[in-house]
Amino acid sequence: MPSQRLAARDLAQVAIFAALIAALGLPGTLYVGSSAVPVTFQTLGVMLTGAILGARKGFLAVLLFDVLVAAGLPLLAGGRGGITWLTTAPTAGYPYGWLLGVTVIGFLTKKILPRYPLAPALAITALGGMIAVYAIGAPYTYLVLSLNSVPGDDKSLWVVIAGLGWFIVGDAVKVVVTVLVAKQVHRAYPGLIRKPTIGAVRV
Repeated sequence: MPSQRLAARDLAQVAIFAALIAALGLPGTLYVGSSAVPVTFQTLGVMLTGAILGARKGFLAVLLFDVLVAAGLPLLAGGRGGITWLTTAPTAGYPYGWLLGVTVIGFLTKKILPRYPLAPALAITALGGMIAVYAIGAPYTYLVLSLNSVPGDDKSLWVVIAGLGWFIVGDAVKVVVTVLVAKQVHRAYPGLIRKPTIGAVRV
């Protein structure tokens, strides 16, 4: 049935982009300066997921990735996996930030299709892929570092601020790459982000 084929295609896309986020963790991590959170390519995967799949499927792809990490699969950059990396690690807030970021990117990207003009696309991707992710990830990092700091020697706020400074440069490049790739994808495969067909099985 058409609705079943639609659901199968959506599920396949969700799985493929969850795998893409995992694959972008293979190059590993890079700790810069005093940052407690490493620079990785996986945020690029999250941005691409939202910009290409939209909010609904993008959220499911990131959620699937997070669930697999929680189950113990070493899918985070540097071969990290397990519930600790989603609870007590300084980086634990970022996978949750990805859920918000991919939803923001996907929801707003749908508003500018099918044209996908570059300037609005850049602003949307930066809003979701940077600001929304930082809004959850950075406070969580500060909280974890503060709880583990020596009384009277709390430098966690400086560590978080310094880390964000390094992230902004790299993530800005990822925003540009995402928009250039997504524009070509939407041109070649229009309809990837669409309103659900009446009577279709929703995923």
